Amino acid sequence: MGDVRNDWQPRDVGDVSLSKTMVLNLGPSHPATHGTVRLVVEVDGERVERCDVDVGYLHRGFEKECEHSTYNQVIPYADRLNYVSPLINNVGWVLAVEHLFGIEVPPRTQYIRVMLSELSRITDHLTCLGAASMELGAFTVMLYLMQAREELYDLIEAVTGARITVSYMRVGGLREDLPEGFKEELLRRFEIIKKHLADADRLLTKNRIFQDRLSGVGVIAPDEAIAYGLTGPVLRASGVNYDVRKVFPYSGYENFEFDIPLGAKGDNLDRFIVRFNEIFQSMRIAEHAMRKLPGGPICVDDPRVIMPAKDEVYDSIEGMISQFKIVFAGIKPPPGSIYFPVEGGNGELGFYVVSDGTGQPYRVHVRPPCFLAMGIFGPLVEGYMIADIVPCFGLMNMIGGECDR
Repeated sequence: MGDVRNDWQPRDVGDVSLSKTMVLNLGPSHPATHGTVRLVVEVDGERVERCDVDVGYLHRGFEKECEHSTYNQVIPYADRLNYVSPLINNVGWVLAVEHLFGIEVPPRTQYIRVMLSELSRITDHLTCLGAASMELGAFTVMLYLMQAREELYDLIEAVTGARITVSYMRVGGLREDLPEGFKEELLRRFEIIKKHLADADRLLTKNRIFQDRLSGVGVIAPDEAIAYGLTGPVLRASGVNYDVRKVFPYSGYENFEFDIPLGAKGDNLDRFIVRFNEIFQSMRIAEHAMRKLPGGPICVDDPRVIMPAKDEVYDSIEGMISQFKIVFAGIKPPPGSIYFPVEGGNGELGFYVVSDGTGQPYRVHVRPPCFLAMGIFGPLVEGYMIADIVPCFGLMNMIGGECDR
């Protein structure tokens, strides 16, 4: 063996600051970031000094794919923007295209679209609140809310044939009508859902630990929320009364009575409570839609957008040619452009569509509420603890499919 050194001395650390920061990666593999978001966090001990948000881990190319598809072929792509509330995406897309054509669907179609949009909004909120509760340790509450969501998925599957990627809407109407006995089944399942919500409320929302973890954390002031372009429950939790269904009503929303829950402080607790209360307002709208559901057709009588009945296709050359042209060439709105917003599960979901008169969109752009919400997330968590990042992120309810740029 060689000589053993005996001149080693401990390093003088007296002038090295103990508050030196460290850079950490939270995600994209972290379960709370859904595998699609990377948070680069600079921390001083347990306190967040700076946070950079990288949403570029899910590439779908929605907008570019639309330019190579017919207008009805875009519907499955729209499903996958916010895959937690796909029916609202469907409604937003077909309404934008219908406004390009200058057509309005029958009243029965409008009521069914409203009802299904509200069911989809409830599934979105239940998923958000259930996941956020689980991430705070309230696993039982997550089970209650997921069971409530299953009741709705059964209803949605009965109408559309699918639970999540439904592809149910059509430009000019619906794929098919509601199944027999749907109204009674919806009202029955709503009673079950209300019991699950009551159980979750008793177990969680008055819980001292839960309130201490959320109250006063992640505060967004009203003027700050507006400056960042926030919409939906995040904006309304800051006390700003903006809802597309009220300000720019569509599909007959002006005929429905419902309240807009608002927060007071704009913190995580307000965001939780606003979404919780919105579930009851959505059930109120859906019940109204079912009780007042008008009769009549579910599609417009317009050969430019609706395929002929099968007997016409089989029995006449005109019907066969009409279906062939719509399927292969697509519907062809007149040249022009339109921006049309709807109230999505997380805020204003808007589609900007440019038509050049062909069967495929010339240009499509989507305004996804989650993408804008991620713009404020970095400044939102600065100054809070590492443990506060996950509940802040959960209650922003980022959906990766919408953030694809």
